[in-house]
Amino acid sequence: MTAVQEERTTEDLRALAERAGRELEDASALEILQWAAETFGDRFCVTSSMEDAVVAHLASRALPGVDVVFLDTGYHFPETIGTRDAVEAVMDVNVVTLTPRQTVAEQDAEYGPRLHERDPDLCCALRKVKPLEEGLAGYRAWATGLRRDESETRANTPVVGWDEKRGKVKISPIAKWSQEDVQTYVTEHGVLTNPLLMDGYASVGCAPCTRRVLEGEDARAGRWAGRSKTECGLHG
Repeated sequence: MTAVQEERTTEDLRALAERAGRELEDASALEILQWAAETFGDRFCVTSSMEDAVVAHLASRALPGVDVVFLDTGYHFPETIGTRDAVEAVMDVNVVTLTPRQTVAEQDAEYGPRLHERDPDLCCALRKVKPLEEGLAGYRAWATGLRRDESETRANTPVVGWDEKRGKVKISPIAKWSQEDVQTYVTEHGVLTNPLLMDGYASVGCAPCTRRVLEGEDARAGRWAGRSKTECGLHG
């Protein structure tokens, strides 16, 4: 299924996103993704950190063969790369792997080793934000797995919103879900998940900047622990 691609201006897309955010607030995750598939066709993609494949699975039901964009930062846990490979092998999706312009060794040579310790914002900008901006260039809309219950910074995530920085429609179909909802969907549909989720990790990012969470901590507490940093920059 491919939508008829009429030319829309940035203002048209912004208005479309804001209207859809209101109209689809009470829609199911699958209905939101069906709207995205019908509206954008192959100019729509899903991004995945391969923490789990829930949104990719949902999107494949709405748009079989949908592009699933994965950022290979060069710092991932082996389990994350394994999850990506398994998703590509068993799901009706097209995994698109993005890589930074520099390898880790090349970045170390230019900026010094362990940039992620000295300037994590710059490291994320080089290895995540810039590659994603380049990788999303051909799409009009992208879907994420953001949930409102993950942290205070994500509490107001709209199901459909406007990505001002990239000039694209940003879709968060499971924004209203709880962790219990995610687990229910995983169980009912046999969805692939990262093995690290069974080993004390509640949110899986780059290995040097991710730790297991402690009892009572929110899902994002294991990311950049001990720093004020809570987001990599992909989501504002």
